[in-house]
Amino acid sequence: MSIWGKILGGAAGFALGGPLGALMGGLAGHAVDRMRESRPEAGDEDATKRIAFTIGVIVLGAKMAKADGQVTRDEVAAFKQVFRVPPEDAKNVGRLFNQARRDARGYEPYARQLGAMFRQNPAILEELLTGLFHIARADGRVTDDELAYLQAVAQCFGFDEAAWDRIRAAHLGPDASDPYVVLGVSRDASDADIKAAYRKQVRENHPDRLFAQGLPQEFIDLANEKLATLNGAYERIRQQRGFS
Repeated sequence: MSIWGKILGGAAGFALGGPLGALMGGLAGHAVDRMRESRPEAGDEDATKRIAFTIGVIVLGAKMAKADGQVTRDEVAAFKQVFRVPPEDAKNVGRLFNQARRDARGYEPYARQLGAMFRQNPAILEELLTGLFHIARADGRVTDDELAYLQAVAQCFGFDEAAWDRIRAAHLGPDASDPYVVLGVSRDASDADIKAAYRKQVRENHPDRLFAQGLPQEFIDLANEKLATLNGAYERIRQQRGFS
């Protein structure tokens, strides 16, 4: 069964718990009985995390689209680009997206739950932020409200100010970004430290690694874009400093 099938079948609501599970439970209704048979086995932590990640994208994406006070068609289209929803599931995914927008609770409980689940693998949380940046840029600009939302989500995920500066810079585009911030190093860092930081980021964010951890293809595509940004930043510094 695909991850969409697991989510829309209601399995995630029963297996996850917390605010993400509660949201799914509200949609599942009478499907709880079926969930007992179709939910991931207790030991299948990776399957549960994949489901949590996908629900998190939907929930935080819906609230991202509303961060500046209105949800535009471009933002909805951008969400669909982040996750290519099968036509037969589009209606139900839309229900979850709309319920998340109307949910009286803020984004913080959902972001904190995801942050706790993926605390040992921050690269996955960065990929989720990449998807949110994609939605924010859908109408051609990132507003101050949207940027404040993204920063607050990053804090809920456990990223400190330096990490946020690096993530933010990476999504402004390599030509407009400080390459040192993109790599998360100071301007007075040694050549060796810059090389080490670059290799660490490439290793942690490499698409092959994320694929092995079960992330959907859409996020592998975004990881490729991020890898290109890292490569561009490193190349700019290398040329400026003249090391090989």
